Amino acid sequence: MSSQGSEYAPKNILITGAAGFIASHVTIRLVNLYPNYKIVALDKLDYCSSLKNLCPCFSFPNFKFVKADIVSSDLINYVLVAENIDTIMHFAAQTHVDNSFGNSFEFTNNNIYGTHVLLEACKVTKCIKRFIHVSTDEVYGESDLDTDIGNAEASRLLPTNPYSATKAGAEMLVMAYHRSYGLPTITTRGNNVYGPNQYPEKLIPKFILLAMRGEHLPIHGDGSNVRSYLYSEDVAEAFDVILHKGVIGHVYNIGTKKERRVMDVAGDICKLFGLNPDEVIKYVQDRPFNDMRYFLDDQKLKKLGWQEKTPWEEGLKKTLEWYTQNPDWWGDVSGALHPHPKASLMAPSDEDDCFLQYTRGGKIDCNSGTKFLIYGRNGWIGGLLGKICLEKGLRFEYGIGRLQDKKSILDDIWRVQPTHVFNAAGVTGRPNVDWCESHKAETIRTNVVGTLTLADICKEHGLLVMNFATGCIFEYDESHPQGSGIGFKEEDTPNFTGSFYSKTKAMVEELLKEYDNVCTLRVRMPISSDLSNPRNFITKITRYNKVVNIPNSMTVLDELLPISIEMAKRNCRGIWNFTNSGVVSHNEILEMYRDYIDPTFKWENFDLEEQAKVIVAPRSNNELDATKLKNEFPELLSIKDSLMKYVFEPNKKT
Repeated sequence: MSSQGSEYAPKNILITGAAGFIASHVTIRLVNLYPNYKIVALDKLDYCSSLKNLCPCFSFPNFKFVKADIVSSDLINYVLVAENIDTIMHFAAQTHVDNSFGNSFEFTNNNIYGTHVLLEACKVTKCIKRFIHVSTDEVYGESDLDTDIGNAEASRLLPTNPYSATKAGAEMLVMAYHRSYGLPTITTRGNNVYGPNQYPEKLIPKFILLAMRGEHLPIHGDGSNVRSYLYSEDVAEAFDVILHKGVIGHVYNIGTKKERRVMDVAGDICKLFGLNPDEVIKYVQDRPFNDMRYFLDDQKLKKLGWQEKTPWEEGLKKTLEWYTQNPDWWGDVSGALHPHPKASLMAPSDEDDCFLQYTRGGKIDCNSGTKFLIYGRNGWIGGLLGKICLEKGLRFEYGIGRLQDKKSILDDIWRVQPTHVFNAAGVTGRPNVDWCESHKAETIRTNVVGTLTLADICKEHGLLVMNFATGCIFEYDESHPQGSGIGFKEEDTPNFTGSFYSKTKAMVEELLKEYDNVCTLRVRMPISSDLSNPRNFITKITRYNKVVNIPNSMTVLDELLPISIEMAKRNCRGIWNFTNSGVVSHNEILEMYRDYIDPTFKWENFDLEEQAKVIVAPRSNNELDATKLKNEFPELLSIKDSLMKYVFEPNKKT
């Protein structure tokens, strides 16, 4: 078989371990350079990986993140089929040699069993056209110090530590699946890599952070061990070349002939910081076994067109600059900076509680990284959401694009890089729903087209949409008679078509059922503690000459809007009756208003027939069953209790 492969064009690539060091650089490169490739990044977010490493990718429509462990066979099989994966780049692994001496079983589980799960999934699904297995130069074992001939790809594998042994074992499985089942595999074996984003258990970032802290730089043994170092951007380019030009069944070394002793690396870092190596470097006990040298023959990859581009001095300077600008990127790394770090000393990832997970829609970010994009800045609910975020210290920005304009929404997502989107924009009428009867095109454009456009774009980006809808799509009927306490449930079919506004809302709610990245919140007759706001239901009815007296479900925004934020964090989806439990009538509200706000207040009632004479479109009256919301949030108050707590007691004047 020729060593020069023809160009391969993948469509849907799964990158395992994508939030780790090397894989994140590869992911970012592919997402940026190849917009026609869909990149599915998978990572379990262990201590040495971080979503922050992938931040540049989240705004791209061809990128999706999946939080998962490669040892989960069912999930891996599902992802391969659901995402139509045709290419796998398998980076996920435990890689730190020191840890392998004390926690070798974990290395076996991740590096061998995890690889086996992937290979078996490829065999079963029969959808993979290229499987790139990422191994290490350490599988060759120790190179002779005197030789100038590097290990070629056909050299024997002679691993000397638990880490390299598990990587060699994984390679044997890859080879076996290629020969036994014809799996289209390629294996890479690389030298040491350095650059931005690397977890500081590794030599170069460890020395940089210790130097920044004014601490000693610990060197194992006498520091004469020789290693070859490649800059991360060059390595990402190497994987790009292998992806497109590599030949099935072949192994490719990713290496450099430029070698450095560990003591020389420490000296170069001291020089950049203006430190005296004799005073800063401290020699400590060596590893149980520490290979003196790894030396690769790098000619085969060069024949494919790859070349190392970044000189050592330039790469080291760029790496140092990154760490000085991002000293807290990894949080508490004191355990990793220990001369002999162990897994037990590592601070757990601050993303361990992340509920970023595979849900056919992509990503919901972890609480620590939550950022909201809110549409409806000039609206009542949108304005209140921003205020709540400010009070809670939550990061948010308002969207400036029009919902029906796809490009402007994409611009907002690129600019804000949100984890969730709140849609509080919509046409309810000026001053009420009667306006919609004579402005039907405008109503459709915003309530239907705009909402669907937003949902569709957010689905492509893996973003959850919290969509504020309406419960004014029902009216009392024989199955739900007024006063019966039998409310309409989330799964009930809307039965009120009296207003064009309600028609558009019912229409878009039905269509949104096809988007599993949307949480629809049915709001009814919203009320808040701000009795000066003309949109407040209480304010409205106190200004009417006459009012009907019908019990209805209603939403107290002071209580419910904070719940909507918590629902986003909990990844709630589907349709929710977003009201307080129970009903309250117009007269009951006005009686509270009189008793607490204005003892001189008086009002008159009229019936629906009389009301119909002064309005254009009929109004919806109903009770919504809030059981689903109450079960999720047991502290939810009944409508009357909520009115007292959030509206009338705070505004009490009598």
